[in-house]
Amino acid sequence: MRWWGKLIGGAFGYMLGGPLGAVLGVVLGHQLDKAFANIMLDPEFGSGKVERVQQAFFTATFSVMGHLAKADGRVTSDEIAVASHVMAQMQLNEEQRKVAINLFNQGKQPEFQLDATLEQFRRECHRRHNLIHMFLEILISTAIADGKVDSAEHELLLHVSAVMGISAGAFEQLLRMVGAQQAYHQQGHSPQIRIKEAYDILGVEQDVSDAELKKAYRRLMNQHHPDKLVAKGLPEEMMKIATEKTQEIKQAYEHIKESRK
Repeated sequence: MRWWGKLIGGAFGYMLGGPLGAVLGVVLGHQLDKAFANIMLDPEFGSGKVERVQQAFFTATFSVMGHLAKADGRVTSDEIAVASHVMAQMQLNEEQRKVAINLFNQGKQPEFQLDATLEQFRRECHRRHNLIHMFLEILISTAIADGKVDSAEHELLLHVSAVMGISAGAFEQLLRMVGAQQAYHQQGHSPQIRIKEAYDILGVEQDVSDAELKKAYRRLMNQHHPDKLVAKGLPEEMMKIATEKTQEIKQAYEHIKESRK
């Protein structure tokens, strides 16, 4: 939580500058002019610094989540519940929760600069592709919260993925994987459905070889490893989300192995 203490306690809170800093600045009620003037002069806050990336991830996640929830014209109770669930997983204190809610609301505003926000976030990630995938997984979870991804949400998610450097094919696979994670738990009464969703969670076909299955499993476990993600810039508060992802991947893999005996 070191990044949060600096966010609240001093200038670091608005040293992001750009659209991310502007959104966060509105939420925190700070004036950013001086920070914008000095940002390029202080190497401590250069692109790629872990604490800076953590701040950017938190800001982008909740603001873009709000923008996505508004994509189909209205924010549903299910979408609000997903945002609340993410906050609960992060175990945010009262002050942090207020900031997250206000970021969500900022993203819903007509003047929200989606592309500029995404482009800055991508730069801040500095080729940390695993962080970008986690960011997209959280957004997809928001979109499917009401049981479906409508055309407006799908179009927006596809656009977000493109701006973040993810191909259309990779996005569709990610969409299937996140949808499968939800269905895997909701439809646990049906073994046939569960095994299908287990394969989708791992992003492989049911006729995949054992060797390729294990390779896919190890790749996803490495991609979602909580400690590695935090080291790359995932806010420490989001470790629980990453941990739950690894547990889901492991359960799906064990289920498939059991079915192949």
